[in-house]
Amino acid sequence: MRWTPLLVIAAAAFAVEVPFFFFGTPSGHDVEFHLYSWLEVLGQWRHGIFYPRWAGLAHFGYGEPRFIFYPPASWLLGATLSAIVPWTVAASVYIWLVLTAAGISMLVLARRWLERRDALFAAVLYAVNPYHLVIVYWRSAFAELLAACLLPLLLLFILKAVEDEQRMMVPLGIVLAAAWLTNAPAAVMIHYSMALLILFFAIMKRSPRLLLDGAAAVALGACLASFYLLPAVYEQKWADIGEAVSAGSRPADNFLFIHTTDADHDAFNRMVSWVAMLEMGVIVVAATVATIQKRMKTPLWQLLLGWGTVCAFFLLPISLVFWKVLPKMQFMQFPWRWLLCLSLIFTIFVALGLQGWWMRTTVCLLSIVVIAAAWTRVQAPWWDNAADLREMQDNMESGAGYEGTDEYTPVGADPAVLDKTARDVAVEGPARAAIHILRWNAAAKEFTAQVSLADQLALKLFPYPAWKVEVNGHPVAASVRKSTGQILIPVQAGLNRVQIRFVRTWDRTAGAWISAVTFILVLLWFLWPSGTRALTPQMQSRSSRV
Repeated sequence: MRWTPLLVIAAAAFAVEVPFFFFGTPSGHDVEFHLYSWLEVLGQWRHGIFYPRWAGLAHFGYGEPRFIFYPPASWLLGATLSAIVPWTVAASVYIWLVLTAAGISMLVLARRWLERRDALFAAVLYAVNPYHLVIVYWRSAFAELLAACLLPLLLLFILKAVEDEQRMMVPLGIVLAAAWLTNAPAAVMIHYSMALLILFFAIMKRSPRLLLDGAAAVALGACLASFYLLPAVYEQKWADIGEAVSAGSRPADNFLFIHTTDADHDAFNRMVSWVAMLEMGVIVVAATVATIQKRMKTPLWQLLLGWGTVCAFFLLPISLVFWKVLPKMQFMQFPWRWLLCLSLIFTIFVALGLQGWWMRTTVCLLSIVVIAAAWTRVQAPWWDNAADLREMQDNMESGAGYEGTDEYTPVGADPAVLDKTARDVAVEGPARAAIHILRWNAAAKEFTAQVSLADQLALKLFPYPAWKVEVNGHPVAASVRKSTGQILIPVQAGLNRVQIRFVRTWDRTAGAWISAVTFILVLLWFLWPSGTRALTPQMQSRSSRV
């Protein structure tokens, strides 16, 4: 039946969530960051802010520009689900949808080589592979999990480009743009992977065209994602981005079986290291079986084995010099993130190399054993119950806010010494003032202050160059309180009407225009008759499989 594969994949994704009914929602490393982001976005939508930039309730109401730097795909999807389904199940629905989508993506790829039943096995295995379970139960890295849906499509479009079926620059560029808009560390990994795959086939085929198509796809992807990417790059100097690679989050602290002074960190690292060993071991076994069966000579096997070897290399301390010198590699933070790519290779090797069902069953059982052992012997997952999730919702609705993120904290701000109970507006000096708040949301603050004498008003707001302040219709230069970093606004004796707006800076305007123009060109490319897009008649015929 036509719907059978979708139902099977969806059922497998649902099976991953069976423990949720007994323990609650997994409360992994990043769960609060993501769930509070969803609630923040949902709240801003209610205030008419369609595309948030400033997280107004981060740092317990002082705010941070997290939505400038964190890609939008996961928080837009999460906020949408939070608006549709009950809040206490929003994260569970998100996980189920993403795992299902990952399986479907693999199904589309696997159908190129495998029969329907085998392709369905590959799709299910990819959706619930061991590293995805680590993300679900221990990490709650919802954006990284979403990026897993893109990897099969990346490989698919590269193979199509190699086969000269049609020009794949545009579809490949869309995948790269989606990577930037989903998860920045995954996007870096996907771009390096694409470069490796394109280079492999360009050398093998002696085809400079592939290199040109690859470079064009990178440029196209960057232009499509420019509305996010340009501000995220340009405005890094306005935030403490370097905190993203502080102690504990540096590549050097996260290689396989590394030891640090943090016992919890080492326990998780040990667990994810065993998952990596499992996947690499299975890949070696599958490659050995394929070699015995004389199937390793095809370019596809060579490609995947080379890609897997590179992924494995980056998991080891010997690769540290590359993490330091390759552009943006250090901002991937955790070398074991390469398991996102390695899991794709693991899935394909099992599906293509271990074609006996008893061998596939053994791999699946071994994966379950490793996860179960990690759960019981190394580090058990943490859980949030319905009351914990409703507490998050109450913190947002009451305005109490939530803990911010170190790397997105504005330069000059110090969250460590802030007063969580501070008023939105208070007089800094000896003056007396009657303050009336007219509007206070993430994008605009407006209030009046009847002040007895000239003074400064201290706002419960961290500074950022995009904040523009007017007092009685005239622009004023705000200063910063040295102890906390919060904004100070000078006012005169008498009635002062203060307006503060989070304005669109030039980089956001330029990025939006670049994305809009590129999107129109891509749309025209798709609407243009396919026959006129082809450069040669041969590109319309199907060549031999890779």
